[in-house]
Amino acid sequence: MTTCEKIQRVCINTTKVVLVFGFLYLFICSLDFLASAFRLIAGRTTGDIMSNKYIENPIVGLMIGILVTVLVQSSSTSTSIIVSMVSAGSLLEKMTDAIVHSGALLSGGGEVKILKVITEPFTKLVVQLDKNVLMDWSVGGCLENATSLIKTSCAKKKASEATTAVTALTTDASISTTATSTESCVKDPDGTCNFLFYNTSLTDTQIGIILLIGSLVILCTALIIIVKILNSMMKGKMAIIIKKTINAEVPYVPWITGYIAILVGAFMTFIVQSSSIFTSTLTPLIGIGVITIERSYPLTLGSNIGTTTTALLASMAGSGPTLINAIQIALVHLFFNIFGILLFYPIPFMRFPIPLAKKLGETTAKYRWFAVLYLFIMFFFLPGFVFILSLGGPLVLAIVGIPIVVLLVIVVIINIIQAKKRSILPGFLQTWDWLPKPLHSLQPYDACCLSLPCCKSCRVTEEELNHVEITKDNCIENPGFESSDTKF
Repeated sequence: MTTCEKIQRVCINTTKVVLVFGFLYLFICSLDFLASAFRLIAGRTTGDIMSNKYIENPIVGLMIGILVTVLVQSSSTSTSIIVSMVSAGSLLEKMTDAIVHSGALLSGGGEVKILKVITEPFTKLVVQLDKNVLMDWSVGGCLENATSLIKTSCAKKKASEATTAVTALTTDASISTTATSTESCVKDPDGTCNFLFYNTSLTDTQIGIILLIGSLVILCTALIIIVKILNSMMKGKMAIIIKKTINAEVPYVPWITGYIAILVGAFMTFIVQSSSIFTSTLTPLIGIGVITIERSYPLTLGSNIGTTTTALLASMAGSGPTLINAIQIALVHLFFNIFGILLFYPIPFMRFPIPLAKKLGETTAKYRWFAVLYLFIMFFFLPGFVFILSLGGPLVLAIVGIPIVVLLVIVVIINIIQAKKRSILPGFLQTWDWLPKPLHSLQPYDACCLSLPCCKSCRVTEEELNHVEITKDNCIENPGFESSDTKF
């Protein structure tokens, strides 16, 4: 290339890098707006669910945990609410008693802001939520009578005022004192805030819907542009170098690579203080084939550990006699994720989430509407169904739930045998063709979905699917991809 062409190439690549980081910034901010939108739309429902008397049932607690995390779009928020509930004396956990009584974690805590230092100046110009209101709706605290999650005051409290507020929340008081505290806690806007939705006539639900639509538009636009820019940059030798570096194994001890990836995922999530942000950032890199599913799996597992730091820091920021209980439940969150990794990673046979993810990806590539259906069933319908059954007591849950679970297990086993060694099955079980087509194929549902005018453009033909597989014969455009890669 000539000098002019070299300068032009450098300018173009520099612009692309700047645009990637710019749209990544908007992408991360949109996730923050999305979380705020769900919190505003859910409103007091989140607190009512968390303070439900049926939460003592472990099955109900599991379903409530799923529903609340879906509602607030943040596992860190839901676990922080649980920590607050423990601090208020409404929950108790004992499995980490030995650790907390050692005194190793009682040195104080707080909130670590790393990525938020960059994003908050922008997000705070749009909306600011009072997390204390959400906490108090759960534990019946000073702000329980508040009607909105929108901040009414942004003035920093003096140390003496903050100490008085904490004392009012953590000590037993008379009815008159409680009434006075409640009146003094819930205040009208004092004019100290300066953001878009401050002191507006809109309700929390209306603001939440506006934020939801806006955040989804920003999120999708940013993600599409990031993918296209990265796809244009990841070509030729650059793609080969980056891909081989990220997906390389440690020489002589390749088995340790995955564990290093787990530590990297935990560290990066601690930096950004959100597993959603970290895993969502991985998505476009996986989509263009830079990171393999096998490598992203330990990174995601590590992310689940990194996200527990938020609740742990929140628990150590508490005070009073229930501080130990708050730290215990935060440690439960940490050890639950550690035990999950020990169960689903060290033994290769137990890494079945990888083939399951690939199967779901293939299905979604063919039937685009399947992603929405999967999200609805797994995160709304199923938890809600189990929750309703649990309200009827253990007997009702067992009578209805056990047959369904047994049937699903049998179907899964038969599917595995059909794929591995079909000949050992009876003739009628070697395929599911004897069942009505809607019971073993998504094609009838696909026909119904694509009959709608708004969904006709979502059709993916078999010919298009065949081009999804990138082989060495047609990899001239992007030789960074291997013949075994699948790009959706």
